[in-house]
Amino acid sequence: MATRSRAPMTTVLAFLTLAALRWAPAAAELERVEHPAKNDGSLSLLVVGDWGRKGTYNQSRVAEQMGKVGGELDIDFVVSTGDNFYDNGLTGVDDQQFEESFTNIYTATSLNKPWYLVLGNHDYRGDAVAQLSPVLNKIDSRFICKRSFIVNAEMVEFFFIDTTPFQLKYWTHPKDDHYDWRGVAPRGNYIKSLLKDLDEAMKKSTAKWKIAIGHHTIRSVSDHGETKELLQLLLPVLKDNAIDFYINGHDHCLEHISSRDSPLQYFTSGGAKPRPS
Repeated sequence: MATRSRAPMTTVLAFLTLAALRWAPAAAELERVEHPAKNDGSLSLLVVGDWGRKGTYNQSRVAEQMGKVGGELDIDFVVSTGDNFYDNGLTGVDDQQFEESFTNIYTATSLNKPWYLVLGNHDYRGDAVAQLSPVLNKIDSRFICKRSFIVNAEMVEFFFIDTTPFQLKYWTHPKDDHYDWRGVAPRGNYIKSLLKDLDEAMKKSTAKWKIAIGHHTIRSVSDHGETKELLQLLLPVLKDNAIDFYINGHDHCLEHISSRDSPLQYFTSGGAKPRPS
């Protein structure tokens, strides 16, 4: 079962020091997580997004079905496309919502697998750094959240991309929202560096399948529509490196859109807590 205990502060601080050394990526490279496929070479996973509602808005009902399907497929891991905690992320590593919206909701045995997560815009409205902290992984060992990173599953490489900083309106017109830009500002330098690191990592990849994961839409016919900054800045990198799928959340629905000018396929999975009718 997932770890749920809270360690004393001295233990937590010691763990943070060790984890920082263990998880720190090499300079100018995206951090890599190794996740071998099954012995027969197969790989099964679930993708969810836009979910953290303390079980409300049908989150618990979706979690129950995820448990059933996860068991039938014998999944290897779960991917989250972001907006992990509504409405305004977490307040810190000791926020009870972490357990109320994650640990206590996804309790099926089949979901007791690694969860690889990126941040969404709602996560940035709280303490975004808290979700990246190894402390949460200590509370629940399934939870593996980073800004941008790679999961290597042998025949497939998953490129997790931090898309929230791309959206200019979050910086210039946040309205009443506060965004936690620690570790991100200045925006231009962050995006330039990220795109360079992604391009280099994708070019080095020898995986049969290359899949990109982000929170925001590139192509969508739902409420949020297309994200112009991703069309201009990220999409050329994906096309140039023959990425097979781009999977996102943000729009609270399920979509599959084919590209007319490349083999790239677009999938939206933002239905982990569909709104009641």
